[in-house]
Amino acid sequence: QRGTGPPGRLCVPTAAPCPQAAPAARSFQVDYEGDCFRKDGAAFRYVSGSLHYGRVPRAAWRDRLLKMHMSGLSALQVYIPWNYHEPLPGVYDFAGERDVEAFLDLTAELGLLVILRPGPYICAEWEMGGLPAWLLWKPDMVLRSSDPDYLAAVDSWLHVLLPKIKPRLYQHGGNIISVQVENEYGSYYACDYNYLRHLLGTFRALLGPDVLLFTTDGTRAEELRCGTLPGLYATVDFGPGAPWKRIGDEAPVSDLLQPLFIISAGSNITEAFGAQRLVQPKGPLVNSEYYTGWLDYWGEAHASISSARVARGLEDMLRLGANVNMQLCHRAPSCSSLRFPWPGADFKEGYKPVTTSYDYDAPLSEAGDPTEKLFAIRTVISKFQALPVGPMPPATPKHAYGRVALRKYANLLDVLDALCPSGPIQSQFPLTFEAIKQAQGFVLYRTRLPRDVPAPATLSAPPRSVCDRGYVMLRKEYQGTLERDGQTALQVTGREGDTLDVLLENMGRINFGANVSDFKGLLRNLSLEGSPLRSWLLYPLAIDAAVQQGWPHAAPRNASSRAGAGPAFYMGAFESPGSTWDTFVKFPGWSKGQLWINGFNLGRYWPRRGPQQTLFVPSSVLHSDRPNNITVLELEGAPPTPSLLFLDRPLFNETLSRSAAAAK
Repeated sequence: QRGTGPPGRLCVPTAAPCPQAAPAARSFQVDYEGDCFRKDGAAFRYVSGSLHYGRVPRAAWRDRLLKMHMSGLSALQVYIPWNYHEPLPGVYDFAGERDVEAFLDLTAELGLLVILRPGPYICAEWEMGGLPAWLLWKPDMVLRSSDPDYLAAVDSWLHVLLPKIKPRLYQHGGNIISVQVENEYGSYYACDYNYLRHLLGTFRALLGPDVLLFTTDGTRAEELRCGTLPGLYATVDFGPGAPWKRIGDEAPVSDLLQPLFIISAGSNITEAFGAQRLVQPKGPLVNSEYYTGWLDYWGEAHASISSARVARGLEDMLRLGANVNMQLCHRAPSCSSLRFPWPGADFKEGYKPVTTSYDYDAPLSEAGDPTEKLFAIRTVISKFQALPVGPMPPATPKHAYGRVALRKYANLLDVLDALCPSGPIQSQFPLTFEAIKQAQGFVLYRTRLPRDVPAPATLSAPPRSVCDRGYVMLRKEYQGTLERDGQTALQVTGREGDTLDVLLENMGRINFGANVSDFKGLLRNLSLEGSPLRSWLLYPLAIDAAVQQGWPHAAPRNASSRAGAGPAFYMGAFESPGSTWDTFVKFPGWSKGQLWINGFNLGRYWPRRGPQQTLFVPSSVLHSDRPNNITVLELEGAPPTPSLLFLDRPLFNETLSRSAAAAK
């Protein structure tokens, strides 16, 4: 339970250690009187960094973890995305790249403690915040609440996951020192304490009474009111230099944190920890997500926070004796082995999808290379604790493979048999992805014009009903694109019976805030001059599965595809004899689409919208003994002479204006 009464003294292990307690066997606890953690009875403070194992190739896990260890970090914060491991109800995947137990065992081998964040909701700019899309098969389910259907799904998942975790708890000889329950729940509209109590009871039942369970929330009063619960240690998250509001009227922040004003000049830090003290009067100060950078949205500038600013904020917090986890320590592409990428989206005055690269301007680069920011952080840590002996592992070698020519294989509409072997679903009106149990990727919606349209007529969708982009073809000719918060109407002409196709793309489900029930596809019907269109065929496309199985490289050459714009597949190959290297691929003259190499889905490219211009290709994806097969799905229009350019460095910050991007 939480401590009560006025805040106690700060625990600053390097300057004013808390009183030492008698040694205890394998324990990690909160000392409410000493305002610190105790590990095996001794005062303890962690400096941690986040790494998302699902965004790093398994072959690179050891390299990234070793670099974090050599930075001076004592702990690692690990998210576990539910939808990464339970893609369908009752179907679990913990193999290969998803072997979280192997990842946790590797952290222990390298001497890193673990702060575990198993959700069930994690945010992490991950599709739907880690919640499985199949929860939306019941459209009335209230997510992240005490809705019985939701709780049943959560309990089923936790009864599979948490028994894998329990033997790895610190008390049982492992390296997991604490476990988060939910994540930033105070930012969600439901504010359902019964839900939090249910989770607390489930975690205790499955993990035991001794593990430290905690919450993380922003510093606004309403966030901390709805996101905290007795029995869960309350922590906060904030970044360097942000303007933090005074929280609540219960007591002036300065009264709660007089010692902080003496030690630190960073008013945002004192006010942020003052917010924690309003709900957690005693115990250690904890910033569970110290933002070393920020995420990128398509069509906006690349986010960046200076190394000096990050280092200064970290030093201020460590001088207070605070425990800090850096979010993120390692930036990485939002992709996973042989699966569609997992970037999510925010909703801030509109739908804002996250770029493929989770670059984040983090201390370890997308390719796992130490940056100036990492060394600045390392220098700060060295002022408070000894660094590991030995050199920092070097950057991985990069190679510019140069230009690779591609050829067109087929228009998407000409290969539906290969992409949808089960055939279409018939419906009088459009159905959502969730209604036809398609989690990600693409669905093709097909109907016919009900009458002759000799003069341009308006084909339109209701506002925010195209989720998220619709590529429109009439008589197999590309007409243009409809977009969730952009263009919702096109002018078309044709004859009665002409085929109208709309390829719907899921750009990522919202992962933060009140809108995580983010249904995809055509949510409402299209209309022609105000008359709803009827009699639809829906093709749930299994593009990723086809490419994994060698298509189109293993298929007969298609010689009948027409030229022109619109969704089409391109293919090519290049060699890397003797060895493979990390590389970055650029898309000169391309519009928007998806890239696979050797069946590995490397994610979306969108150079016309930016800011990201390259996709990271890890060396583990490539072959040294045979050609590396390239498959591109271009959605709008490829260059006249299609090719890709492989570079030895990334390009992140080339953004067109919104008006120019929308026009294209």
